[in-house]
Amino acid sequence: MSHDPHFGFVVAAYALAFVIVAGMIVTILADYMRLKQALSALSRGTHQNPDIGRGELNPPQTRKARNRMTATAPRPEAGSPATRRPLLVFVPLVLFAALAALFVIRLYSGDASLLPSALIGRQVPAFALPPVEGLPDKPGFSDADLRQGKVTLVNVFASWCVPCHQEHELIVRLSADPALSLAGVRLFGLAYKDDPANIVRFLAEAGDPFARIGADRKGRTAIDWGVYGVPETFVVKGDGTIAYRYAGPIGEESYREVILPEIEKALR
Repeated sequence: MSHDPHFGFVVAAYALAFVIVAGMIVTILADYMRLKQALSALSRGTHQNPDIGRGELNPPQTRKARNRMTATAPRPEAGSPATRRPLLVFVPLVLFAALAALFVIRLYSGDASLLPSALIGRQVPAFALPPVEGLPDKPGFSDADLRQGKVTLVNVFASWCVPCHQEHELIVRLSADPALSLAGVRLFGLAYKDDPANIVRFLAEAGDPFARIGADRKGRTAIDWGVYGVPETFVVKGDGTIAYRYAGPIGEESYREVILPEIEKALR
């Protein structure tokens, strides 16, 4: 697990979250103790001077004595513990802001396509996906269909996924590539947590490049494949071995410099 590039980030996030919660607890306890001490002091003062709290019934000399005590009472100096104590209230807020900044930095840093996959070089997991309702001419598929001696691209997509719409033109281009068709390369779609009617509408409008489409309504198969999020594309060899995984939408550059070369490697 220590070889996972995200291990350090996860540990840091949990540690910072723990510090935030601990800081909030300490702040609440400190406020409670200060309030308790103030109430205790007020109670002692009331018992010692029964005239306190009687308003205008207090004799003038009592009020004058109390004013003199207030005037001569030492005031906390700047930087003393009494003035620093309220700053503890801002500690949890500062720690929360640091945690949020850490998540944002990690979210927008690095190349999503370089996310690790434990399945590279291994057989596809056992699964069996039914067809999408409303697409009678497109059967579902299983792991056995990926062991028929032909290289297969498995594209994990969803109609609600904006990046899937962005890359779909290139997916259609892959399916229409005459060289890939001649080499027997197939393109299967894995519909991830999607409504069948929306899938049918999406493919009718954007084009249907898939030879087979499996409906992964609960997302269980995608989890078994180690999918982080849609879209993702897997290159599977003819014997069912996962040769390559591309996370994120395929762009023009990655189409030419990554996907096509990986398909050629799988064909060798």
